Amino acid sequence: MSLASGLSETHQLRPSTPCRATHQDGREWVVCQQVGEHVLGFAFPATQPLGSNDAEQGIARMEAAPASALTLGAPLSWPESDPLLRALTRQRAREHAALASQARAPFVPGQSKIPPSGKVVGEPEVENLIEASLDLWLTAGRFSDQFEAAIARTFGATRAIAVNSGSSANLVALSTLTSPQLGTRALQPGDEVITAAAGFPTTVNPILQNGLVPVFVDSDLATGNIDPALIEVAISPRTKAIMAAHTLGNPMDMREIMRIARKHGLWVVEDCCDAFGSTLDGQLCGTFGDIGTLSFYPAHHITMGEGGAVFSRDPLLMKIAESFRDWGRDCYCPPGKDNTCGKRFCWKLGQLPEGYDHKYTYSHAGYNLKITDMQAAVGLAQLQRLDGFIEARKHNHAALAQALRAHGADQHLLLPEVLPGADPSWFGFLMVLKPNAPCTRNALTAYLEQQGIGTRLLFAGNLTRQPYFATQRHRVASALTQADILMEQAFWIGIWPGIDSAQIDYMARTTAAYLGTAWND
Repeated sequence: MSLASGLSETHQLRPSTPCRATHQDGREWVVCQQVGEHVLGFAFPATQPLGSNDAEQGIARMEAAPASALTLGAPLSWPESDPLLRALTRQRAREHAALASQARAPFVPGQSKIPPSGKVVGEPEVENLIEASLDLWLTAGRFSDQFEAAIARTFGATRAIAVNSGSSANLVALSTLTSPQLGTRALQPGDEVITAAAGFPTTVNPILQNGLVPVFVDSDLATGNIDPALIEVAISPRTKAIMAAHTLGNPMDMREIMRIARKHGLWVVEDCCDAFGSTLDGQLCGTFGDIGTLSFYPAHHITMGEGGAVFSRDPLLMKIAESFRDWGRDCYCPPGKDNTCGKRFCWKLGQLPEGYDHKYTYSHAGYNLKITDMQAAVGLAQLQRLDGFIEARKHNHAALAQALRAHGADQHLLLPEVLPGADPSWFGFLMVLKPNAPCTRNALTAYLEQQGIGTRLLFAGNLTRQPYFATQRHRVASALTQADILMEQAFWIGIWPGIDSAQIDYMARTTAAYLGTAWND
């Protein structure tokens, strides 16, 4: 029941301290609020402590009564009042979020903007965010613990750690493989990592940032992914790893990549930042390689504003990853905890004096890449909606492909293809202009933007042609013909859950109209 339900709209709401009371009918009450000459509250035994569930259930059945009908007792003392005040705050936040979500403007073709990506947030996220902010635990805390555990369960991983971005996730994952704790398998400066030339910079930048050498191979035009047929021939005596991304959610051929990796003893890092929920042969992307990464930027499958995650089935890799995330320290105590190992002042590591505080002993050149608990609270609410988000993305992608073909746009556009056994959790809808197209890619995207349809290129295109790469050490192991085509002719548009059928139809019709193909209405 709304706080003001059943009361005159002329009454002015004013706060009051929650207190116990006795109703004239004999019932014991908890009074939540006073509104004019009335109070709002619910029946609850005076001898029973008020817990969180009690507060939520009480507010759900809250009723109004004349103030004269109750004899007020003592105010609820802290911390007994905490669950009630939290529940009241959450309720108002839910009401606000519900009203805000109803305010979405209707889609008007040619006037409304259709962004290529976006977030879907509402009551669950606001409620969790309020709850976390009331804790005032500003670093990683209880919500972060729950979120990391949920990610680990999702991927069947030994552990998952949250970081402050998908780019940081890639940095932590690749840096993990440089740890001396891995012995002879540790990556050393100058070692090579095979990757795709076409993609996002921060799939490749961690290779450079760790003093390693990216070895570029070409991509498959139909999927946008690294071409596995080119990987094995690119291997040299210095090659130690493969690091690549599932482009726009479309699974790479992990069967072939893992065959090559096992044959040559290579590490595999799976960048799943665009592919949360994608599967190949029923197996989640991110679980084929040694270590996987996710991004929670608002454009991605779930969001916490800024955020990412690293996960693995290998407990040693996750121990190292946590160290890199947490300043490089050797200690693994969570925030606010001390002496988890039981021998905080008993270690003898490196050339430090014996008994040096383990909290200030560092085994790696690490960073501080942790998230706040408020971020994790939003992510946890989003994670509970992941299945619905994935289904919406799949539905929208299939509907857009069908509509583009129905309108003949595939005469001039190469539409996405998937591997046998692949079930993508799509991030975006990739299109590549064919040689017979009547226009350039730039002309088409400029037109779509003018019509309110947001477009994006395939990230950095051929990375070797980016300005910053002129000074970076790297090796090109194959002709990058397809990477150049993706750079020059590819773009993508949105299929995120905030897009509806009317927008999908409009995007398909508008694209086909500019290409001059017939509409099969």
